[in-house]
This record gives sequence, C-alpha cells and structure tokens, in this order.
Amino acid sequence: MKKVSVITVNYNQPQVTETLLKSIAEHNKYPALQIIVVDNGSLVNPVPDWHEKYPGHSFLRLETNRGFAGGNNEGIKLADGDYIFFVNNDTEFTEGLVESLVTLLDQHPQIGMISPKIRYFDQPDIIQYAGFTPMEYHTARNKCIGELEPDKGQYDYSTGKTGFIHGAAMMVRRSAMEKAGLMFESFFLYYEEMDWCERIRNLGFEIWLDPRALIYHKESVSVGKKSALKEYFMNRNRILFIRRNAPLLSKYTFYAYFAAVVFPRNLLRYMFEGRYDLAKQLVRAVKWNLSHNKDSTELGYPVHKIK
Repeated sequence: MKKVSVITVNYNQPQVTETLLKSIAEHNKYPALQIIVVDNGSLVNPVPDWHEKYPGHSFLRLETNRGFAGGNNEGIKLADGDYIFFVNNDTEFTEGLVESLVTLLDQHPQIGMISPKIRYFDQPDIIQYAGFTPMEYHTARNKCIGELEPDKGQYDYSTGKTGFIHGAAMMVRRSAMEKAGLMFESFFLYYEEMDWCERIRNLGFEIWLDPRALIYHKESVSVGKKSALKEYFMNRNRILFIRRNAPLLSKYTFYAYFAAVVFPRNLLRYMFEGRYDLAKQLVRAVKWNLSHNKDSTELGYPVHKIK
C-alpha cells in the first residue's frame, strides 16, 4: 500500500483548519495516511495547542507568511509519502476520496498530478471544478469545466487527462515532484499550481481528473470584492506564467494583447470607478515584470501588510 502525505496550510484560520482535520478523521478510511499542517506565520501561533489536540499529526510553524507555494513547499520537507495530497484548509473530505485517487495513480504510472471533482461546500450540489481546458497562451485564458453547474453526474465519466489540476485539492506523485522540483515560490498567490503543472507535464507526465473522487470547498460561489492584493498578484502572475511557460510566438502575441487591450481597458475602468488603489496595483504588476527576470524571487509586494 502506497503512503499518502496530506499537506494543508493554515493562515489565521485555526478553526477552519481544525474542521478539516475533523473531516479527515470522520471520512477517511485509507490507513497509510500522514497528516501535515503548516502554519504560515499566523498572528497567533496555534501549533502548541494542536500538538496537544492531535498527537498523531505533524505540525510546522513558519515565522513569516510564505504564501501558498512556500507554505506547501515547507510541508513537503516533512512528507514521506509516495503520493503527496495538497488540500486547502477550507476543504472537507468525503469517503473514498483518497482511495479513488490512489487507485488511479497506482494503475497509471504516467499520471504526475490528479485532482478530484470539487463542489462548493455551501451549495453542495453545485460544481466548482470538473477539470480545466488547455491554456490559450495568446490571451492567458482557459476555462474551468463544470463551474457553477448543478452536479447531475454529467462529468462522472470524464476520468482522464485534463488541462490543469485544481490547487484546492491536488495529489502529486513523488517521483514527478522530485524531477520537476518544488513549486515556484515567487508566485506567492495564484498561478503557482498551473506553473507546476506545466513543468511536470513537460517531463512527460500527464495531468488527470478523477470525477469519482469528491471534495467540498468552502470558497464562496459569488465573486468577492477585488482587493489590492488580488489585483497585484493576479496580473503580475498572469504575465509571469506566460513568460515562464508559453512558446515564443505566443508570448509576444500575449504581450501585444495585454498592452493593447487588457491594460488600458482595466486601467480606464478602475479610474472611472474611482478605484485608484486597483489602478496602482495594475501598474505595479506590469512594472514588476518589466524590471525582473522570470526566475526572480522578489515579490514586489509588502508581505507584512497581508493580514
């Protein structure tokens, strides 16, 4: 039996993380499971309390917020599983989740990464993710399959290759991870798992969806208000993803598209709406890409302001 290491990252949400741990205890029947929780520099350190509550789990406290990639990368250092299952702390397990994913990885050695079907926790019959279409590099756009559709089993026979895994729940084969290296931490938020997908796929592995496996995600169905943090990293990382992964001709097509369409359109909209804070972050995101190489680890954003 292959060992599975479950890694989740906590940031100022100890109760949410504890609910996940309770969910795993209630629904998981897979015996060879290691659970690792990384605290990403929360304002109040929950780890001492967790050591007492959950003596069988592994906990790691980071003193600063290292982002999604950084927190998970540190968790990998404690993992000894053959397969590493990265789950957001705001997810909840269902019965058979781990077993289903492991079975496909065991049966198909070409799979490097695999995600289950994801439904919204607050609307449990609504799909969040049933795969991704391939990336359109000229515009840096792709589509999340099944998003916001009622789940009537329409994707339950879609097991197989997909464009990308979903960062909220992704199981990775250790051998693929060791060949590709860890997630690129400079992304910090957004696009890091897609960049990782591309690197693993370029090594000859496949990216799969298992719609028979299900996890619930507490992300809201409604789109939240835009923030300076999101505006900066979504734009910075969208450009950075293309710089790191797109073919040469597609890169220049995207640059032209972004410069001629996306940047002026969004900038004018933010100015018209009086969202000068978002306009500033859009400009900052573009400037970062103009002044830093694609392998730079400089975030260009004051991390101490991320609460």
